[in-house]
This record gives sequence, structure tokens and C-alpha cells, in this order.
Amino acid sequence: MRSKAKRYKPFDATKKSAFRGASGNFLYIFLAPIFLATFIDLLSQDISGFIKNIIAFGLFLATAKVNSIALTKEYEYHSKVLTKAPKVPLKSISALLLGFSTIYSSWVVGGSIGLHLFLGLIATIGYFLYYGFDPRDDKLENIGDISAEFVLRTLAEARAKLSSIETDMSMIRDTLLNRKLEIATTKAYEVLNTIEKDPKDLRVARKFIIVYIDGIKKVTKSYTEMSEEEITPETKEKLSNLLTDVDERFEKEIKRLKRNNQFDLDVYIDVLQEQIRE
Repeated sequence: MRSKAKRYKPFDATKKSAFRGASGNFLYIFLAPIFLATFIDLLSQDISGFIKNIIAFGLFLATAKVNSIALTKEYEYHSKVLTKAPKVPLKSISALLLGFSTIYSSWVVGGSIGLHLFLGLIATIGYFLYYGFDPRDDKLENIGDISAEFVLRTLAEARAKLSSIETDMSMIRDTLLNRKLEIATTKAYEVLNTIEKDPKDLRVARKFIIVYIDGIKKVTKSYTEMSEEEITPETKEKLSNLLTDVDERFEKEIKRLKRNNQFDLDVYIDVLQEQIRE
């Protein structure tokens, strides 16, 4: 009986870099002439024109801000092997905002309603032609015997624990412990990022995620529930030594994942060589 699991496709780095060129800064260009018009109205004490231009400025600024967030979300979507499509269609919202902002600004300048609507439509269509549409398809292919949903849920839970650790760190006044926790969390994030790029690594790193990250979370939480004065120097030294061991364990985990990826590469090369010989 054939497995229904889809073959794992390594992440194509060229896709990730392709989305760096679609910068949201382009829309900020529209703010320059409106700002100038607003400044001129202010100098001439044209209160009505000043208010109208301030509103137009706010609309275009909101459009540019939403678009920047939309492009960031899209970049994150395309840079991940497994992820869900953004729930909120921010690019569509940006396009509609741009169209409405254009209609309003055209009305401020003057002209027929037909011209205002035409310019708004052109602006909306132009946005989609330049930036494209929102991603709509979830990237949730199963990887061998691991479901994509399980990978996403596991990584999300691990990141939530690391975020909790970072919150507790802000309440720890001991600089040495803080520094060691910072190093540990940085390496933990590196492990999670490595798994996210190659989700099948979750098989070999699951113990790390479940045991070590959860263990640090419990230790830091217990530490912060006590006042610094209540914690003995011996306990602090014991925790410091523990974090040193944890740091070494995290470093080994990172190296193990990299060796695993190297092994995969060697296998792919060997398979391709065999196919060439046939």
C-alpha cells in the first residue's frame, strides 16, 4: 500500500530573496506632495484646505503602513516551508485604502465624480499589478510520518515558552544569569529556525523542544516568583552552572541538526549519481 504522505521538498532560497525587492516604501512617495500642500495651506492660513490635506496625508500614511505590514507577512509566508496563509488579506486592504485615498485626494483638488472614481480604480488596479495578491494557499504538506499541523503547533508552543522566558528574564537583576539566559534563548531560537527550514528535523529535535525549553521556562518562572534577597548565593551558582550546561547542550543540538542536513545532502548527491550512471 502506497503512503499518502507527500514527498518533502527542500526550501528554495531564491523564492525568499525574490520578495525583498517588493518594498512598501514606494507608497510613502505619495506623502511628499501632500505634505507640501498641507504646509502651504498652513502658511496661507487656509484652515479648510489644511484640514482636507491632513486627512489625505493620514489616509496615504495608513495605506503605506498597512502595505508594509502586508509585505512583511508575505515575505514570512514565502520564507517558510510550512505555514498557513495570512488570515487577514492585508494587501487587498492596502489596495482598497490606496483607491479610497486617491478618490479623496482627487476630490480635494477638484473635478467630476467620474474622474475621482476612475483615478481610484486605476490606483487599486495598479497596486495589484505591482504588488500582486495576498497568499491564499496554506503550505501544509505532510513530511513523511509527521503532519504539518503538528510541526506548526510544536514550534508555536516552543516559541511561546521562549517568549515567557524572555518576559521572566526582564525581572532578573543578576546580570550574569541574565546574560546566560539570553545566550540560551538565542540558541534555542536558532534550533527552532533550523527545524522550520527543514521540518523533518523535528524527529531528532523533539526531545530538545519538549524537555530543555520547558525546563528552562520552569526554572526561570520559579526564580522570578522569589525575591532576589531570598535566593542564596549557592542556588544562584547552581543555576549559573546549570545554564552553562544548557548552553553546551543547545550548541550540540545545533551541530547535530547541521550534521543531519549534511547527511541529507550527501544522500541526495549519492542518489543523483546512481541515477546518472543508470
